[in-house]
Amino acid sequence: MASHTATETTEAATHGAEATAAHGGDAVAQGADAAHDAGGLVFHPLDQFIVKPLFGDGAVHWYTPTNVTLWLALAVLCVVLLFVVGSRGRATIPSRVQSVGELFYGFTHKMVEDVCGKEGLKYFPYVMTLFVFILFANFLGLLPMSFATTSHIAVTAVLGFGVFFGVTILGFVLNGPSFLKLFWMSEAPLFLRPIIAVIELISYFVRPVSHSVRLAGNITAGHAVMKVFAAFAGLAIVSPVSILAITAIYGLEVLVAGIQAYVFAILTCVYLKDALHPAH
Repeated sequence: MASHTATETTEAATHGAEATAAHGGDAVAQGADAAHDAGGLVFHPLDQFIVKPLFGDGAVHWYTPTNVTLWLALAVLCVVLLFVVGSRGRATIPSRVQSVGELFYGFTHKMVEDVCGKEGLKYFPYVMTLFVFILFANFLGLLPMSFATTSHIAVTAVLGFGVFFGVTILGFVLNGPSFLKLFWMSEAPLFLRPIIAVIELISYFVRPVSHSVRLAGNITAGHAVMKVFAAFAGLAIVSPVSILAITAIYGLEVLVAGIQAYVFAILTCVYLKDALHPAH
């Protein structure tokens, strides 16, 4: 009996030791995972571009209000506040807000006139709308906890293809079949003209793709790089360098936000000029 009791006691102690070891192993594994996560080495820089519904966690449909919807609406609201509310007085001595609005107005007006000529000024409101909308959308995307709407090709493609179809339709309306002279370089040698025409035709249909991908690609790349450096800021040994890099890249992204809005607007003017004056 004493031997049997001793055996049971030994088995119980063995099982207890195994359970403790297993529990301790799980705890160590969980601690290692937590330490690995806390080290800042596990990060997903593209997660910031995920489209999420504003209410709930359900599927995203075409009618679902999302974070994209919110920040696009805020960009429109900023434009309205600047040009409608801020400039409603139309004072002879403008306020600071009105001065900013007039600065944007004069800058865009001169750009359209320089590229398209006097004939293009009737389309100035369209170019102005594109420029300020993209500019505010880019700048809002740089705010902490915001969403970079122009990083999504779905947004920029609507803008790019809108310009493409609008310019193409306008070209045929204003010039009829003569709009096709855009693809026929009469100054080139005769045997090269068909080859050049094919190249011009291909480049024309690539326009909306490059127009939209350029904007989305630059915004996406900048935000992803900032996210990568932000992840390394959790490591004490490299955190000072990481913070300096984030500051420098953020300053660069502020510049890129303005430049990309300008590039989109001036390319729109160039395409508009082709519709107004298609002959080479």
